[in-house]
Amino acid sequence: MMHTPGRSGPAARRGGPMGGGPMVMMKGDKARDFKGTMSKLIAYLGQYKLAVVIVFIFAIASTSANIAGPKMLGSATTKLFEGVMAQLNGSGSIDFDAIGQIILLTVALYLFSAAFAYLQGWIMANVSTNIAYRFRRDISEKINRMPLHYFDTTTHGEVLSRITNDVDTVNQTLSQSLTQIITSVVTVVGVLVMMFSINWMMTMVALIMIPLSMGVVGVIIGQSQKYFKQQQDFLGHVNGHVEEMYGGHIVMKAFNGEEESIQKFDLSNDKLYDAAWKSQFLSGLMMPIMTFIGNLGYVAVAILGSYLAIRGTITIGDIQAFIQYVRSFTQPITQLANISNILQQTAAAAERVFEFLEESEEVAEASQPVKLEDVAGHVEFKDVHFGYSPEKIIINDFSAEAEPGHKIAIVGPTGAGKTTMVKLLMRFYDVNSGAILVDGHDIRDFSRYDLRKLFGMVLQDTWLYNGSILENIRYGRPDASDEEVYAAAKAAHVDHFVHTLPDGYNMILNEETSNISQGQMQLLTIARAVLADPKILILDEATSSVDTRTEVLIQRAMDNLMKNRTSFVIAHRLSTIRDADLILVMRDGDIVEQGNHQELLERNGFYAELHNSQFDVVGS
Repeated sequence: MMHTPGRSGPAARRGGPMGGGPMVMMKGDKARDFKGTMSKLIAYLGQYKLAVVIVFIFAIASTSANIAGPKMLGSATTKLFEGVMAQLNGSGSIDFDAIGQIILLTVALYLFSAAFAYLQGWIMANVSTNIAYRFRRDISEKINRMPLHYFDTTTHGEVLSRITNDVDTVNQTLSQSLTQIITSVVTVVGVLVMMFSINWMMTMVALIMIPLSMGVVGVIIGQSQKYFKQQQDFLGHVNGHVEEMYGGHIVMKAFNGEEESIQKFDLSNDKLYDAAWKSQFLSGLMMPIMTFIGNLGYVAVAILGSYLAIRGTITIGDIQAFIQYVRSFTQPITQLANISNILQQTAAAAERVFEFLEESEEVAEASQPVKLEDVAGHVEFKDVHFGYSPEKIIINDFSAEAEPGHKIAIVGPTGAGKTTMVKLLMRFYDVNSGAILVDGHDIRDFSRYDLRKLFGMVLQDTWLYNGSILENIRYGRPDASDEEVYAAAKAAHVDHFVHTLPDGYNMILNEETSNISQGQMQLLTIARAVLADPKILILDEATSSVDTRTEVLIQRAMDNLMKNRTSFVIAHRLSTIRDADLILVMRDGDIVEQGNHQELLERNGFYAELHNSQFDVVGS
């Protein structure tokens, strides 16, 4: 069973613009391939075709009912005005029955519109949430298929941003802006038809405002776009710094780094503030300027309408309805202009998500993977060459053999390639040439799942998660019973210290795993490996930061774990691997010597030099 290395850290928090605000402020990048990305997003919506069509129909019905309202209210106003004038002339009275019927019909229309608006919102919220769920699920599954190389070259914050911020942006656009596009387009077309049906001259006066409005919107968007981009960049810097400082706050405090950290944060935060202020200020100008231009249109319409009413070519109710339509006309145009910006931002977010989903995955599994019924644990490296990039090979002609049940120590200075060999053995990376064999089979002929089930790992960089001690040990074999967990704990010398802790095996380890000691953490990872019962072990000695008594316990636990198992031990202190069956001495990616402890000392080579330097330091 593989145990992923890496210290547990704080849970990732969602990063987003401070203080919320409209979605237009959420992103600032433009997609490199807007059409292509939107096509992919539409294809992703494919299974919701029926729901989207229903939303379209409901949006059109709701908007149409809203558009009809002002015309009907205008009719009521005209009847009321005619009735008042008839009363003043003594030739008639106000027809309250007809006015009442019109008002009731208008109320019914507005209720109808509200009901359809509610239904379309409910359906679209369901669709958008499902899309976000699928995106996050697909990203999560993709992460498990990605080669380790991707995560070695990409920051964690970048991956987290795609699964949080970018998916949220797409979610909000689908739930809000998609129906807004439909209603805005239907409103513009419908209102334009109604305006022309009332009076074409007044309509032409109102339409003069459109190019003026669009010009203003274009200028504002052009100026604000660069600040949106800066805002998102600086937001990433702020979030990254906060995450980094939170994860390493003990080290930061130990080295009195608070002042430097605050200065760095303030610098990024000031830049974020400046970019956010400018982008929001410029965007905030849009509505006041559009309102001013709209008011100019109202003045022109009112003057012309009054003139036409005096001449008797238009009724008072039509003027009232027309003014309402002018207001209804300018608002969706502004929304469409705003949505065009949102769509750019959404395309950029969706593009980043699709880019991640389309990243190269691990080399495909063998079509007919090897299945070993009985694993002996024989491991052989045959002429292995490897480099993290093809231009720089760091492992050259590596050959070695580990007999079943033997203890193989890998020693060498920092950067010699010890950890790289572990990554190759676990097939986190594939060799450039040569082969690694387990019981005579190339590890590339196994499925990764079956291969990694053969191995247990106990690394210096312990990994425990926010859960109980019982759950952390059971991570080695999830179907293990409590009794099997207790037995593994006793074999790893865990049982004694667990009973001294509050709640014993049920004690919850915090996110930083700071409520137990480093040595106790190491013993728990050994217990986890004991429970997994692997055939082959990879051990990274990790006793340098513990006291002598705990070191003895860890060494005993490791000895118990290594019995009758092929073990690869990355050795830091040569005194701990004197009993190794084979010692591989690495230097600059090559095995420069191999043999047992006594043989290597007698050769008086590089191993002897390492050995003597360590014991000289101890002796001094």
